Amino acid sequence: MSSEWPSVPVEDVCELIVDCVNKTAPVVSEATPYRMIRTTNVRSGRIDLSECRYVDQTTYEKWTRRARLEVGDVVLTREAPIGEVGLVQDAMGVFLGQRLMQYRADRRVLEPRFLLYSFLSPELQHQFGSHEGSGSVVSHIRVGDCFRFMLRLPPLEVQSQIADILGALDDRITLLRETNATLEAIAQALFKSWFVDFDPVRAKAEGRSPNGMDEATAALFPDGFEESELGLVPRGWSLRPLASAYDINPKRQLKKGASAPYADMASAPTSGHGISGHVVREAGSGSRFINGDTLLARITPCLENGKTAFVDFLADDEVGWGSTEFIVLRPKAPLPAFHAYLLCRHAPFRDFAIQSMSGTSGRQRVQNDILGRYPIAVPSTNVAEAFASIVDALWQRVAANNRQAQTLATLRDTLLPRLISGQLRLPEAEVESLEVIA
Repeated sequence: MSSEWPSVPVEDVCELIVDCVNKTAPVVSEATPYRMIRTTNVRSGRIDLSECRYVDQTTYEKWTRRARLEVGDVVLTREAPIGEVGLVQDAMGVFLGQRLMQYRADRRVLEPRFLLYSFLSPELQHQFGSHEGSGSVVSHIRVGDCFRFMLRLPPLEVQSQIADILGALDDRITLLRETNATLEAIAQALFKSWFVDFDPVRAKAEGRSPNGMDEATAALFPDGFEESELGLVPRGWSLRPLASAYDINPKRQLKKGASAPYADMASAPTSGHGISGHVVREAGSGSRFINGDTLLARITPCLENGKTAFVDFLADDEVGWGSTEFIVLRPKAPLPAFHAYLLCRHAPFRDFAIQSMSGTSGRQRVQNDILGRYPIAVPSTNVAEAFASIVDALWQRVAANNRQAQTLATLRDTLLPRLISGQLRLPEAEVESLEVIA
Protein backbone atom coordinates (compact mmCIF):
# COMPACT_ATOMS: atom_id res chain seq x y z
CA MET A 1 0.00 0.00 0.00
CA SER A 2 1.04 3.65 -0.39
CA SER A 3 1.98 3.96 3.28
CA GLU A 4 4.63 1.29 2.69
CA TRP A 5 6.11 3.03 -0.34
CA PRO A 6 9.00 5.39 0.44
CA SER A 7 9.17 8.86 -1.14
CA VAL A 8 12.53 9.58 -2.75
CA PRO A 9 14.06 12.53 -4.65
CA VAL A 10 14.05 11.84 -8.38
CA GLU A 11 17.82 12.41 -8.50
CA ASP A 12 18.28 9.36 -6.24
CA VAL A 13 16.62 6.99 -8.72
CA CYS A 14 17.93 8.39 -12.02
CA GLU A 15 21.33 7.70 -13.51
CA LEU A 16 21.14 10.89 -15.58
CA ILE A 17 19.32 14.23 -15.28
CA VAL A 18 20.39 16.81 -17.86
CA ASP A 19 19.25 20.31 -18.70
CA CYS A 20 19.16 21.27 -22.37
CA VAL A 21 21.53 23.78 -23.95
CA ASN A 22 19.92 27.10 -23.09
CA LYS A 23 20.26 28.88 -26.39
CA THR A 24 18.49 28.54 -29.70
CA ALA A 25 19.93 25.95 -32.05
CA PRO A 26 20.36 27.20 -35.63
CA VAL A 27 17.91 25.33 -37.84
CA VAL A 28 18.08 24.51 -41.54
CA SER A 29 15.24 24.55 -44.05
CA GLU A 30 15.92 21.16 -45.62
CA ALA A 31 15.26 17.81 -43.96
CA THR A 32 18.29 16.19 -42.31
CA PRO A 33 18.81 13.13 -40.06
CA TYR A 34 18.96 15.51 -37.05
CA ARG A 35 15.76 16.71 -35.39
CA MET A 36 15.19 19.08 -32.48
CA ILE A 37 12.46 18.45 -29.91
CA ARG A 38 10.79 21.67 -28.76
CA THR A 39 8.34 22.16 -25.92
CA THR A 40 5.49 22.14 -28.46
CA ASN A 41 6.40 18.57 -29.43
CA VAL A 42 5.88 17.25 -25.87
CA ARG A 43 2.24 16.66 -24.92
CA SER A 44 0.30 14.29 -22.65
CA GLY A 45 2.98 11.63 -22.29
CA ARG A 46 3.92 11.60 -25.97
CA ILE A 47 6.64 13.19 -28.09
CA ASP A 48 5.42 14.11 -31.57
CA LEU A 49 8.37 14.06 -33.96
CA SER A 50 6.29 14.95 -37.03
CA GLU A 51 6.69 18.69 -36.45
CA CYS A 52 10.35 18.80 -35.42
CA ARG A 53 12.80 21.31 -36.86
CA TYR A 54 15.99 20.16 -38.53
CA VAL A 55 19.64 21.04 -37.87
CA ASP A 56 22.94 20.06 -39.46
CA GLN A 57 25.35 17.51 -38.04
CA THR A 58 27.66 20.13 -36.52
CA THR A 59 24.80 21.64 -34.50
CA TYR A 60 23.61 18.19 -33.42
CA GLU A 61 27.09 17.31 -32.15
CA LYS A 62 27.36 20.59 -30.20
CA TRP A 63 23.90 20.29 -28.63
CA THR A 64 24.44 16.69 -27.49
CA ARG A 65 27.82 17.07 -25.79
CA ARG A 66 26.26 16.72 -22.34
CA ALA A 67 24.19 13.67 -23.24
CA ARG A 68 22.35 12.02 -26.09
CA LEU A 69 18.80 10.81 -25.84
CA GLU A 70 18.09 7.11 -25.44
CA VAL A 71 14.87 5.15 -25.84
CA GLY A 72 13.12 5.16 -22.46
CA ASP A 73 14.31 8.61 -21.41
CA VAL A 74 11.62 10.90 -20.02
CA VAL A 75 11.43 14.53 -21.17
CA LEU A 76 9.93 17.32 -19.05
CA THR A 77 9.08 20.85 -20.17
CA ARG A 78 10.08 23.38 -17.54
CA GLU A 79 8.77 26.46 -19.33
CA ALA A 80 6.13 27.44 -21.92
CA PRO A 81 4.34 25.40 -20.66
CA ILE A 82 5.58 23.76 -17.49
CA GLY A 83 4.90 20.14 -16.66
CA GLU A 84 4.35 18.52 -20.05
CA VAL A 85 5.96 15.08 -20.19
CA GLY A 86 6.91 12.61 -22.91
CA LEU A 87 8.64 9.24 -23.26
CA VAL A 88 11.43 8.92 -25.85
CA GLN A 89 10.56 6.07 -28.22
CA ASP A 90 12.75 7.13 -31.16
CA ALA A 91 16.15 8.59 -30.25
CA MET A 92 17.93 8.39 -33.61
CA GLY A 93 19.32 11.84 -34.42
CA VAL A 94 16.93 13.51 -31.95
CA PHE A 95 18.00 16.11 -29.38
CA LEU A 96 16.45 18.58 -26.95
CA GLY A 97 15.81 22.21 -27.70
CA GLN A 98 15.43 24.90 -25.05
CA ARG A 99 13.47 24.66 -21.77
CA LEU A 100 13.52 20.85 -21.59
CA MET A 101 14.90 18.39 -19.04
CA GLN A 102 16.07 14.84 -19.74
CA TYR A 103 15.64 12.04 -17.16
CA ARG A 104 17.14 8.57 -17.48
CA ALA A 105 15.82 6.10 -14.93
CA ASP A 106 18.17 3.83 -13.04
CA ARG A 107 16.49 0.64 -14.20
CA ARG A 108 17.76 -1.26 -11.16
CA VAL A 109 15.24 0.65 -9.02
CA LEU A 110 12.98 2.65 -11.38
CA GLU A 111 10.92 1.55 -14.38
CA PRO A 112 11.07 4.32 -17.07
CA ARG A 113 7.35 4.12 -17.82
CA PHE A 114 6.57 4.36 -14.10
CA LEU A 115 8.63 7.56 -14.03
CA LEU A 116 6.59 8.85 -16.98
CA TYR A 117 3.26 8.12 -15.31
CA SER A 118 4.50 9.51 -11.99
CA PHE A 119 5.31 12.79 -13.75
CA LEU A 120 1.84 12.77 -15.32
CA SER A 121 0.10 12.21 -11.97
CA PRO A 122 -1.68 15.06 -10.15
CA GLU A 123 0.78 14.72 -7.26
CA LEU A 124 3.84 15.47 -9.42
CA GLN A 125 1.99 18.04 -11.53
CA HIS A 126 1.27 19.85 -8.25
CA GLN A 127 4.96 19.69 -7.39
CA PHE A 128 5.87 21.16 -10.77
CA GLY A 129 3.50 24.05 -10.12
CA SER A 130 4.76 24.62 -6.59
CA HIS A 131 8.33 24.88 -7.89
CA GLU A 132 7.33 27.53 -10.42
CA GLY A 133 9.99 30.23 -10.49
CA SER A 134 9.07 33.72 -9.35
CA GLY A 135 10.47 37.05 -10.42
CA SER A 136 10.03 36.27 -14.10
CA VAL A 137 7.37 37.25 -16.59
CA VAL A 138 7.37 33.68 -17.97
CA SER A 139 6.40 30.80 -15.66
CA HIS A 140 9.20 28.26 -15.37
CA ILE A 141 10.72 25.57 -13.16
CA ARG A 142 14.25 26.28 -11.97
CA VAL A 143 16.81 23.76 -13.19
CA GLY A 144 17.97 23.03 -9.64
CA ASP A 145 14.44 22.13 -8.56
CA CYS A 146 14.20 19.56 -11.36
CA PHE A 147 16.46 17.26 -9.32
CA ARG A 148 14.35 17.43 -6.16
CA PHE A 149 10.88 16.24 -7.15
CA MET A 150 9.69 13.54 -4.76
CA LEU A 151 8.45 10.19 -6.13
CA ARG A 152 6.60 7.38 -4.41
CA LEU A 153 8.69 4.28 -5.06
CA PRO A 154 6.93 0.90 -4.88
CA PRO A 155 8.89 -2.30 -5.56
CA LEU A 156 10.15 -2.62 -9.14
CA GLU A 157 7.72 -5.45 -9.88
CA VAL A 158 4.78 -3.29 -8.80
CA GLN A 159 6.10 -0.39 -10.88
CA SER A 160 6.14 -2.63 -13.95
CA GLN A 161 2.61 -3.88 -13.29
CA ILE A 162 1.29 -0.33 -12.92
CA ALA A 163 3.09 0.76 -16.09
CA ASP A 164 1.69 -2.27 -17.96
CA ILE A 165 -1.91 -1.40 -17.01
CA LEU A 166 -1.63 2.27 -17.94
CA GLY A 167 0.52 1.47 -20.97
CA ALA A 168 -2.07 -0.96 -22.33
CA LEU A 169 -4.67 1.81 -22.24
CA ASP A 170 -2.28 4.23 -23.95
CA ASP A 171 -1.37 1.64 -26.59
CA ARG A 172 -5.05 1.13 -27.39
CA ILE A 173 -5.60 4.89 -27.63
CA THR A 174 -2.59 5.18 -29.95
CA LEU A 175 -3.94 2.38 -32.17
CA LEU A 176 -7.30 4.14 -32.46
CA ARG A 177 -5.57 7.39 -33.40
CA GLU A 178 -3.47 5.62 -36.01
CA THR A 179 -6.58 3.96 -37.43
CA ASN A 180 -8.26 7.36 -37.69
CA ALA A 181 -5.20 8.78 -39.46
CA THR A 182 -5.52 5.97 -42.02
CA LEU A 183 -9.24 6.61 -42.48
CA GLU A 184 -8.63 10.33 -43.00
CA ALA A 185 -5.86 9.52 -45.49
CA ILE A 186 -8.33 7.39 -47.47
CA ALA A 187 -10.81 10.29 -47.54
CA GLN A 188 -8.03 12.68 -48.58
CA ALA A 189 -6.92 10.37 -51.40
CA LEU A 190 -10.51 10.09 -52.67
CA PHE A 191 -10.90 13.89 -52.56
CA LYS A 192 -7.74 14.36 -54.63
CA SER A 193 -8.66 11.62 -57.10
CA TRP A 194 -12.18 12.88 -57.77
CA PHE A 195 -11.90 16.66 -57.46
CA VAL A 196 -8.27 17.52 -58.21
CA ASP A 197 -6.83 14.89 -60.55
CA PHE A 198 -10.25 13.94 -62.03
CA ASP A 199 -9.12 10.30 -62.29
CA PRO A 200 -12.57 8.80 -63.02
CA VAL A 201 -13.18 11.34 -65.81
CA ARG A 202 -9.74 10.77 -67.35
CA ALA A 203 -10.24 7.01 -67.24
CA LYS A 204 -13.58 7.22 -69.05
CA ALA A 205 -12.16 9.71 -71.58
CA GLU A 206 -9.49 7.11 -72.40
CA GLY A 207 -12.04 4.32 -72.68
CA ARG A 208 -11.09 2.67 -69.37
CA SER A 209 -13.21 1.77 -66.37
CA PRO A 210 -12.41 3.99 -63.35
CA ASN A 211 -10.42 2.17 -60.70
CA GLY A 212 -11.95 1.27 -57.36
CA MET A 213 -15.63 1.99 -58.05
CA ASP A 214 -18.70 0.08 -59.15
CA GLU A 215 -20.49 0.65 -62.45
CA ALA A 216 -23.27 2.71 -60.87
CA THR A 217 -20.80 5.19 -59.36
CA ALA A 218 -18.68 5.29 -62.52
CA ALA A 219 -21.78 6.16 -64.55
CA LEU A 220 -22.14 9.41 -62.57
CA PHE A 221 -18.92 10.84 -64.04
CA PRO A 222 -18.65 12.48 -67.48
CA ASP A 223 -16.28 11.06 -70.09
CA GLY A 224 -14.60 14.30 -71.12
CA PHE A 225 -13.61 17.87 -70.29
CA GLU A 226 -14.64 21.36 -71.35
CA GLU A 227 -13.18 24.83 -71.02
CA SER A 228 -14.33 27.26 -68.34
CA GLU A 229 -13.28 30.78 -67.41
CA LEU A 230 -10.92 29.37 -64.78
CA GLY A 231 -9.57 26.44 -66.80
CA LEU A 232 -10.37 22.90 -67.89
CA VAL A 233 -13.16 21.16 -65.97
CA PRO A 234 -15.08 17.85 -66.34
CA ARG A 235 -18.02 18.23 -68.69
CA GLY A 236 -21.11 19.39 -66.81
CA TRP A 237 -19.14 20.52 -63.77
CA SER A 238 -18.20 24.09 -62.90
CA LEU A 239 -14.94 25.64 -61.76
CA ARG A 240 -15.71 28.40 -59.26
CA PRO A 241 -13.64 30.64 -57.03
CA LEU A 242 -13.75 29.54 -53.40
CA ALA A 243 -15.73 32.66 -52.44
CA SER A 244 -18.50 31.43 -54.75
CA ALA A 245 -18.37 27.73 -53.79
CA TYR A 246 -18.03 28.32 -50.02
CA ASP A 247 -19.30 30.65 -47.36
CA ILE A 248 -16.29 32.35 -45.76
CA ASN A 249 -16.88 33.31 -42.12
CA PRO A 250 -20.66 32.75 -42.35
CA LYS A 251 -22.73 34.65 -39.81
CA ARG A 252 -23.71 32.61 -36.77
CA GLN A 253 -25.96 34.03 -34.07
CA LEU A 254 -24.28 34.08 -30.66
CA LYS A 255 -24.65 37.07 -28.36
CA LYS A 256 -21.68 38.47 -26.51
CA GLY A 257 -21.74 37.35 -22.90
CA ALA A 258 -23.65 34.14 -23.60
CA SER A 259 -21.96 30.97 -22.31
CA ALA A 260 -20.87 28.77 -25.19
CA PRO A 261 -18.17 26.23 -26.12
CA TYR A 262 -14.90 27.99 -26.91
CA ALA A 263 -11.95 26.69 -28.95
CA ASP A 264 -8.65 28.54 -28.88
CA MET A 265 -5.83 28.08 -31.37
CA ALA A 266 -4.06 25.61 -29.08
CA SER A 267 -7.04 23.25 -29.30
CA ALA A 268 -6.80 22.97 -33.10
CA PRO A 269 -4.72 19.99 -34.27
CA THR A 270 -1.81 20.05 -36.71
CA SER A 271 -2.96 16.64 -37.96
CA GLY A 272 -6.33 14.97 -37.64
CA HIS A 273 -9.57 16.88 -37.48
CA GLY A 274 -10.75 16.99 -33.86
CA ILE A 275 -10.77 19.96 -31.50
CA SER A 276 -9.26 19.01 -28.13
CA GLY A 277 -9.72 20.68 -24.79
CA HIS A 278 -12.51 23.11 -25.63
CA VAL A 279 -14.06 24.95 -22.68
CA VAL A 280 -17.27 26.85 -21.97
CA ARG A 281 -16.90 30.58 -21.44
CA GLU A 282 -18.77 33.81 -22.02
CA ALA A 283 -18.69 34.74 -25.69
CA GLY A 284 -16.66 37.74 -26.74
CA SER A 285 -15.25 38.85 -30.06
CA GLY A 286 -14.05 35.95 -32.16
CA SER A 287 -15.08 33.41 -34.77
CA ARG A 288 -18.52 31.74 -34.67
CA PHE A 289 -19.15 28.21 -35.91
CA ILE A 290 -21.51 25.23 -35.88
CA ASN A 291 -21.06 21.51 -36.49
CA GLY A 292 -19.88 20.89 -40.04
CA ASP A 293 -17.80 24.07 -40.27
CA THR A 294 -14.06 23.90 -40.90
CA LEU A 295 -11.64 26.11 -38.94
CA LEU A 296 -8.45 27.18 -40.71
CA ALA A 297 -5.70 29.06 -38.89
CA ARG A 298 -4.98 32.30 -40.72
CA ILE A 299 -1.91 33.52 -38.83
CA THR A 300 1.74 32.53 -38.97
CA PRO A 301 3.12 30.08 -37.82
CA CYS A 302 -0.16 28.31 -37.02
CA LEU A 303 -1.16 27.97 -40.68
CA GLU A 304 2.24 26.66 -41.70
CA ASN A 305 2.12 24.19 -38.79
CA GLY A 306 -1.17 22.76 -40.08
CA LYS A 307 -3.67 24.08 -37.53
CA THR A 308 -7.03 22.98 -38.98
CA ALA A 309 -10.17 21.45 -37.46
CA PHE A 310 -13.55 20.07 -38.49
CA VAL A 311 -16.23 21.06 -35.98
CA ASP A 312 -18.17 18.04 -34.73
CA PHE A 313 -18.17 18.47 -30.94
CA LEU A 314 -21.19 20.76 -30.52
CA ALA A 315 -24.75 19.83 -29.68
CA ASP A 316 -27.41 20.09 -32.38
CA ASP A 317 -28.27 23.74 -33.09
CA GLU A 318 -25.46 24.89 -30.77
CA VAL A 319 -23.15 27.72 -31.80
CA GLY A 320 -19.56 27.73 -30.62
CA TRP A 321 -16.95 30.44 -30.78
CA GLY A 322 -13.20 30.63 -30.94
CA SER A 323 -10.03 32.48 -31.72
CA THR A 324 -10.21 35.56 -33.92
CA GLU A 325 -7.39 33.93 -35.91
CA PHE A 326 -9.65 31.21 -37.36
CA ILE A 327 -11.16 31.46 -40.83
CA VAL A 328 -14.48 29.59 -40.84
CA LEU A 329 -15.31 27.77 -44.08
CA ARG A 330 -18.59 26.12 -45.08
CA PRO A 331 -19.17 24.64 -48.57
CA LYS A 332 -22.35 25.53 -50.41
CA ALA A 333 -24.56 22.87 -52.01
CA PRO A 334 -23.97 20.45 -53.58
CA LEU A 335 -20.59 20.11 -51.86
CA PRO A 336 -20.71 18.23 -48.52
CA ALA A 337 -19.47 19.89 -45.33
CA PHE A 338 -16.25 17.87 -44.99
CA HIS A 339 -15.16 18.97 -48.49
CA ALA A 340 -13.76 22.10 -46.82
CA TYR A 341 -11.75 20.14 -44.26
CA LEU A 342 -10.24 17.90 -46.93
CA LEU A 343 -9.44 20.96 -49.04
CA CYS A 344 -7.68 22.60 -46.09
CA ARG A 345 -5.52 19.48 -45.67
CA HIS A 346 -4.65 19.54 -49.42
CA ALA A 347 -1.04 20.72 -49.77
CA PRO A 348 -1.49 22.95 -52.88
CA PHE A 349 -4.36 24.80 -51.17
CA ARG A 350 -2.29 25.32 -48.03
CA ASP A 351 0.59 26.63 -50.15
CA PHE A 352 -1.80 29.04 -51.87
CA ALA A 353 -3.09 30.25 -48.49
CA ILE A 354 0.44 30.73 -47.16
CA GLN A 355 1.43 32.72 -50.23
CA SER A 356 -1.58 35.00 -49.70
CA MET A 357 -0.34 36.08 -46.25
CA SER A 358 0.70 39.65 -45.60
CA GLY A 359 1.56 41.81 -42.61
CA THR A 360 4.51 42.47 -40.36
CA SER A 361 7.10 39.76 -39.80
CA GLY A 362 5.85 37.16 -37.32
CA ARG A 363 2.24 38.40 -37.50
CA GLN A 364 1.33 37.65 -41.09
CA ARG A 365 -2.24 36.65 -41.88
CA VAL A 366 -4.13 35.07 -44.77
CA GLN A 367 -6.00 37.61 -46.89
CA ASN A 368 -9.59 36.44 -47.33
CA ASP A 369 -10.06 38.18 -50.67
CA ILE A 370 -7.05 36.37 -52.14
CA LEU A 371 -8.01 33.04 -50.55
CA GLY A 372 -11.45 33.45 -52.08
CA ARG A 373 -9.94 33.26 -55.57
CA TYR A 374 -8.77 29.68 -55.19
CA PRO A 375 -10.50 27.55 -57.89
CA ILE A 376 -12.88 24.83 -56.70
CA ALA A 377 -14.19 22.08 -59.00
CA VAL A 378 -17.91 21.75 -58.23
CA PRO A 379 -19.33 18.44 -59.51
CA SER A 380 -22.86 17.39 -60.33
CA THR A 381 -25.19 16.81 -57.42
CA ASN A 382 -25.08 13.04 -58.01
CA VAL A 383 -21.27 12.92 -57.81
CA ALA A 384 -21.26 15.14 -54.71
CA GLU A 385 -23.81 12.87 -53.02
CA ALA A 386 -21.82 9.74 -53.91
CA PHE A 387 -18.68 11.31 -52.45
CA ALA A 388 -20.58 12.35 -49.32
CA SER A 389 -21.93 8.83 -48.83
CA ILE A 390 -18.46 7.25 -48.98
CA VAL A 391 -16.73 9.83 -46.80
CA ASP A 392 -19.59 9.96 -44.29
CA ALA A 393 -19.12 6.22 -43.66
CA LEU A 394 -15.42 6.85 -43.00
CA TRP A 395 -16.30 9.79 -40.73
CA GLN A 396 -18.69 7.64 -38.72
CA ARG A 397 -15.88 5.17 -38.04
CA VAL A 398 -13.56 8.03 -37.06
CA ALA A 399 -16.20 9.38 -34.66
CA ALA A 400 -16.73 5.94 -33.08
CA ASN A 401 -12.98 5.53 -32.61
CA ASN A 402 -12.77 8.98 -31.05
CA ARG A 403 -15.51 8.11 -28.58
CA GLN A 404 -13.74 4.90 -27.60
CA ALA A 405 -10.40 6.70 -27.27
CA GLN A 406 -12.03 9.27 -24.99
CA THR A 407 -13.51 6.52 -22.82
CA LEU A 408 -10.09 4.89 -22.51
CA ALA A 409 -8.41 8.22 -21.75
CA THR A 410 -10.97 8.92 -19.02
CA LEU A 411 -10.32 5.51 -17.47
CA ARG A 412 -6.55 6.03 -17.67
CA ASP A 413 -6.81 9.45 -16.05
CA THR A 414 -8.98 7.96 -13.29
CA LEU A 415 -6.69 5.02 -12.61
CA LEU A 416 -3.38 6.89 -12.86
CA PRO A 417 -3.44 8.88 -9.60
CA ARG A 418 -4.95 5.98 -7.65
CA LEU A 419 -2.29 3.57 -8.90
CA ILE A 420 0.66 5.92 -8.49
CA SER A 421 -0.42 6.79 -4.96
CA GLY A 422 -1.15 3.16 -4.04
CA GLN A 423 -4.82 3.85 -3.26
CA LEU A 424 -5.97 1.21 -5.77
CA ARG A 425 -4.93 -2.42 -5.56
CA LEU A 426 -3.51 -3.85 -8.78
CA PRO A 427 -6.07 -6.68 -9.25
CA GLU A 428 -8.91 -4.14 -9.03
CA ALA A 429 -7.23 -1.89 -11.60
CA GLU A 430 -6.67 -4.81 -13.96
CA VAL A 431 -10.35 -5.72 -13.83
CA GLU A 432 -11.46 -2.13 -14.51
CA SER A 433 -9.09 -1.69 -17.46
CA LEU A 434 -9.83 -5.09 -19.01
CA GLU A 435 -13.58 -4.43 -18.90
CA VAL A 436 -13.17 -1.27 -21.00
CA ILE A 437 -10.49 -2.58 -23.38
CA ALA A 438 -12.53 -5.68 -24.08
